[in-house]
Amino acid sequence: MSAYLLGLDIGTTGARALLCDDNGRVLAVATAEYPLSTPQPLWSEQNPEDWWRGACEALRAVVAQAGVAPERIAGLGLTGQMHGSVFLDEHDRVIRPALLWNDQRTAAECAEITQRVGAERLIAIAGNPALTGFQAPKILWLRNHEPERYARVAQVLLPKDYIRRQLTGVSATDAADAAGTLLLDLRRRDWSDEILAALDIPRAWLPRVFEGPEVTGEVIPAVAADLGLPAGLPVVAGGGDNAAAAVGSGIVQPGIVSSSIGTSGVIFAHANEIALDPQGRLHTFCHSVPGQYHLMAVTLAAGGSFRWFRDTLRAVAGQSLSYDDLTTLAASVPPGAEGLIFLPYLSGERTPHLDPLARGAFIGLTARHTLAHMARAVMEGVVFSLRDGLEIMRSLGIAPGQIRATGGGGKSLLWRQMQADIYATEVATLAAEEGPAYGAALLAGVGAGVFRDVDDAVARCVTVTMTTAPDERAVARYDEVYAIYRDMYAAVRESMHRLAHLN
Repeated sequence: MSAYLLGLDIGTTGARALLCDDNGRVLAVATAEYPLSTPQPLWSEQNPEDWWRGACEALRAVVAQAGVAPERIAGLGLTGQMHGSVFLDEHDRVIRPALLWNDQRTAAECAEITQRVGAERLIAIAGNPALTGFQAPKILWLRNHEPERYARVAQVLLPKDYIRRQLTGVSATDAADAAGTLLLDLRRRDWSDEILAALDIPRAWLPRVFEGPEVTGEVIPAVAADLGLPAGLPVVAGGGDNAAAAVGSGIVQPGIVSSSIGTSGVIFAHANEIALDPQGRLHTFCHSVPGQYHLMAVTLAAGGSFRWFRDTLRAVAGQSLSYDDLTTLAASVPPGAEGLIFLPYLSGERTPHLDPLARGAFIGLTARHTLAHMARAVMEGVVFSLRDGLEIMRSLGIAPGQIRATGGGGKSLLWRQMQADIYATEVATLAAEEGPAYGAALLAGVGAGVFRDVDDAVARCVTVTMTTAPDERAVARYDEVYAIYRDMYAAVRESMHRLAHLN
């Protein structure tokens, strides 16, 4: 008799619950949206209680849609947006709205962390430099700017772990998500006493750290009855959204890398051992696979650049061009867009420049260039930016034999071929691409004993359906264009910053 598995993703725009069987077949998916607040420029907040309402709505709906007997649900895995800060008092009450991953208010606190810990020491312990998105600077911001609220803090949790607390009454997290706080010792896979001491953050505020498939607790009986779940349902640690999505895409062994083109873009690589970029251009985190690690390069405006281009055309020309219309136009232009390059830094950039003041640009425009050339240049610029991260990974010993395309970049034939050619590596697509909730469900299966381990879960549930081989002539042309692209940022960086300061 089949067992069923639940995954719950606490995303930025909503909660997403997924139920699959023990062969990975997805039976039902349900979502529930909640609001995002930007009370001041650069601020990004949400009410954790909205997450809980959304989680309950999504879980009830997915169980009802699937129509399975609740007692056959074997486990629940949690995932969600990383880096956010949920501040709770001694009675488990939310002290203030949570500061999210894309909140940018903590630049001064990042400088303070770097000064207190030391830039090199921070990367050596936590694997990353101090960036505004991480949780640690948010804790210091509360101390520096809202001392009365800071005085009430008894716990600091990540977003999905607040939901865990509501479901089980247990405070716990996983190594992959905890690695995004800047407070974790990557080698020990536990909180860093050295960093905590340097920042005067009490260890007692932080939850116990588990590996991704480990069971952290059981759903409280009253909550289970309310949600239509079985009493005593085990809840596993899970993972941050990128690590959980990687499990669902089978990125759990060396040699397989994922390339995700959504609003942002991510190159994600599995690593058996810690591989650190001394300059901090890549994120190095623990993986949801026990004892393993991952490297992650981030392009802030990947699919977001393509959406900006489409929306701008609609606003200026009044044309209702779709993504398919634009990719059809782009396909009519040869690789390299006949000398036109696009820098996709519309939201600043993370990898490899770590520059919030970077700006986007078309470079090389001539009277010959058309809308089709511009569409292709935007697409190519996005993939060039992701290749920047891939090249850093290669310099650290990551040797991808296959790249799995996910997000919008996996659905389009042109995007897939472009990635194969620019990366000079075979690109594969998957039978089921369900994102972080799917990976969380597979981790739940490991914790519940449905699968032997994560490798067994992936072998049974993740299937490649199509591969795209690189075209040798296109690879050669793209190598030429990419060499020029790599020079562009340094050439215009000073001008970008001067323009940014005019705002």
